[in-house]
Amino acid sequence: MAFITKEKLFSWEWFRAYSFIVLGTFIMAVAYVIFISPFKFAPGGVYGIAIVLHHLFEFPIGVSGILMDIPLTIIGFWILGPRFGVKTIAGMVLLSGWISAIEYFYGYEPFVPSQPMLSALYGGVLIGIGLGLVFKSKATSGGSDIIAMILAKYFHNISLGQLMIVVDSTIVLLSWIAFKDPMIPLFSWIIIFITGKVVDIMIEGIGYEKTLFIISDKHQEIRDKIINDLGRGGTFIDGKGMFAGKDKTVIFAVVNRREMVILKSFISKIDPNAFLTVVNANEVLGDGFKKLQTEEN
Repeated sequence: MAFITKEKLFSWEWFRAYSFIVLGTFIMAVAYVIFISPFKFAPGGVYGIAIVLHHLFEFPIGVSGILMDIPLTIIGFWILGPRFGVKTIAGMVLLSGWISAIEYFYGYEPFVPSQPMLSALYGGVLIGIGLGLVFKSKATSGGSDIIAMILAKYFHNISLGQLMIVVDSTIVLLSWIAFKDPMIPLFSWIIIFITGKVVDIMIEGIGYEKTLFIISDKHQEIRDKIINDLGRGGTFIDGKGMFAGKDKTVIFAVVNRREMVILKSFISKIDPNAFLTVVNANEVLGDGFKKLQTEEN
């Protein structure tokens, strides 16, 4: 039941979640119909298959997608148990509905004619934004996600992420076989890559913060710089050097990019032999940074 979340009906969390689903599925529908489908791209998922079927047999994309999603969800429920809540069902229905509406009122004309690369870029970004909004509502888009979850039940040595890549890549190769155009899988993989990156940004944000691990005999002076001049906190960690076995004090601190430059310059002046490790922090929660919130669902 871990994937099912429940917000109080008509609460702010409920409106927020379903607003994300409505907006996210609309953005995804726009991407599929006017940026991806006109060039026969098939970037994984049931709608990648639906696009292939549309160009081979003129089946409507929205209808094909939901007709595949329904049995997949039933099979997933049967094999995996009740992991798919009402929001996931709503997301699947809304995505199909938005796609069908755009097909009916707009048609299949590309938004940027004769520009497959530009369309692939637009499509990948838009699907990533839409999917990110859906994920923020604690729902999923169904489709190939469910296939990967079912496979993960039987292939324990392969991660869910790897299985999703395998499933989506199989659909991409299907489009290559169907249309016999080597450019189609290339652009489709570009869309999948961009989608993944945009989803990460939507979920984790763009990290401007840096995590620092500093080993220096001047740790007290560095501590004073961090606290008094930068207005940040940190943690002393007791350590022992591997080579000489000497006791060391490690400073753990998180600062922004501007503060990192100031601190590096300061450390280079007072202790040129200091050891400094800088790691990108995708998300920093807590005092002085983004507020840590726990949502009850």
